[in-house]
Amino acid sequence: MDIDKRLHEAVQSYWDARAKNKEKQVQSGKTDAGTRGEVTGGTQMGALEVLVADILCDAGLKRLDVRTRTALELPGYFRATKKWDLIVVSEGQLVLAMEFKSQAGKSIANNVNNRSEEAVGSAKDIWTAYREGRFGKSPTPFLGYFFLLEDRDNVKTPVNNKEPYFAVDPEFRGEAHHGKKGAVKYKGVTYSKKYELLCRRLVLERLYNSACFLMATNARETKITEPAEDLTFHRMAAALRGHAVSFLGSQT
Repeated sequence: MDIDKRLHEAVQSYWDARAKNKEKQVQSGKTDAGTRGEVTGGTQMGALEVLVADILCDAGLKRLDVRTRTALELPGYFRATKKWDLIVVSEGQLVLAMEFKSQAGKSIANNVNNRSEEAVGSAKDIWTAYREGRFGKSPTPFLGYFFLLEDRDNVKTPVNNKEPYFAVDPEFRGEAHHGKKGAVKYKGVTYSKKYELLCRRLVLERLYNSACFLMATNARETKITEPAEDLTFHRMAAALRGHAVSFLGSQT
């Protein structure tokens, strides 16, 4: 499998799907505010999910055990169930669960915090459910987190932090500069850096086994960049294969 080619095609499919969803909204006369019309039609991450499914099947998992469209609900601890984007259940055992998230368009400020809370909460929920025996005799599952961010100017501009009482984590403070009265101030980091830190820390804190962070231009011929060597798609693909092979080995 040519992973680089498949990845490029899948990301291009993401943009094409968003454009089609928006076009359908216009034709129906029911347009959503902002870029919401691009995502309310769904399936925009479908090609990326299929790519991951193919990687898992190439590693030996059965195609019927890899779910990407239906029957994606798994039990939680703080809530009854949560619908994941891709799961693998084999012989009654939970093998893997993945989230596929993205951010595109001008409106981004609130979404960074929302995505962070969502990612941390979902992981905490499923790991606690696993501890409580909600998945029976399943071995320790693999959790994956894939994030695609539109590569545009507003995500690459430093954003000031509001620190009325306490200083934020140094990683989020960015470069220092001197204010009008000589006080040291910090420019903050970009939104792209915030997402990169989120993905990295999700793995460092063992909330997810692997995370991938990609940036891509919204264009007829999209350009993909991978800002961090530890968060590349190839690295995630290797982790996925390794877990699939390990699971299959444990069943013999």
